[in-house]
Amino acid sequence: MTYILTIDTGTTNTRVSLWNNATVIAHSANEVGVRDTAMSGSKDKLEQGVRKTILDTLAKANVTEDEIDLVLGSGMISSNVGLFELPHIPAPAGLQQLARGMVAVTIPTVFSKPIYLVPGVRNVVENIGLHNCEAMDMMRGEEVEVMGVIDQLGITGPAMLIMPGSHSKFVCIDEKNNILGCVTTLAGELLYVITHNTILAKSLDSDFAEFINPEMLLAGAQSAQTIGLGRTCFNVRTLDQFTIYQRNDRANFLLGAILGADLLTLKNSTAIKMMPGTPVIICGKPIMKEALALLIKNDDYFSGKVTVVSNEMQEHLAGYGAIKVATARGLIK
Repeated sequence: MTYILTIDTGTTNTRVSLWNNATVIAHSANEVGVRDTAMSGSKDKLEQGVRKTILDTLAKANVTEDEIDLVLGSGMISSNVGLFELPHIPAPAGLQQLARGMVAVTIPTVFSKPIYLVPGVRNVVENIGLHNCEAMDMMRGEEVEVMGVIDQLGITGPAMLIMPGSHSKFVCIDEKNNILGCVTTLAGELLYVITHNTILAKSLDSDFAEFINPEMLLAGAQSAQTIGLGRTCFNVRTLDQFTIYQRNDRANFLLGAILGADLLTLKNSTAIKMMPGTPVIICGKPIMKEALALLIKNDDYFSGKVTVVSNEMQEHLAGYGAIKVATARGLIK
């Protein structure tokens, strides 16, 4: 029996899974991430939060720390506002490059045994300035999810993986399944801030779309691409004040606006190479996956096959990918 702990720390949340022979036997999540370090200037809350999430997971399975054979960490845990900063490796990078880049660190306040961290991946841009900064980008955490998706779906690139979240990622892979580069937007954070902390909060009841309304979603996307995101956002208030559209309709309009702006990024960013016929694979939360799939299928630019990752596969994707990297490193027989 082999027990493996996988830690996935993001901007706002930390998820820990306990695996036994490729099966998750316990899982916990807590609302703690590197945003807490960035805001407070201290790693204390993050350390305590990751530690608590680990202990919660072990308690669910009645497993002790001493019984754990391997601990793997991915995501923002290895960033400059994480628990141990690990440099990104340059693209192109595949499974073997990620495996060679893993580093074992000991953080006694988090766990008694070493944690093997998977490095992030960055685009390669020289002499960065205003003229080329848009071509630069980086990821932490998405690289293991990409490896997990490739393995579980049996993908052979080229392909574009779309991963909406607090920071949405668009990751380009080549015919050898190497990560060629990525581009990031603040889509999730923008949606949260606009919904909760602007004049639109009342028009949205400080809540997101409950289900997709295709008409409103597509209208919001079209508006953002025509008159800009700022003006389109204000129109949510207009829809509230002067029309019969309901709260969920208005939330769909805003969601469409933000994701529509993201599709502009996907088409035009110099950080990645998106061709109209490139197959697209969409991960993420159910409503975000559904919304993006609908927008892409209704956009004449995109002609490649669209695949939506199932909720079941999505649930433990980061941990699954980290285990694939660790196996390539030789840490798992």
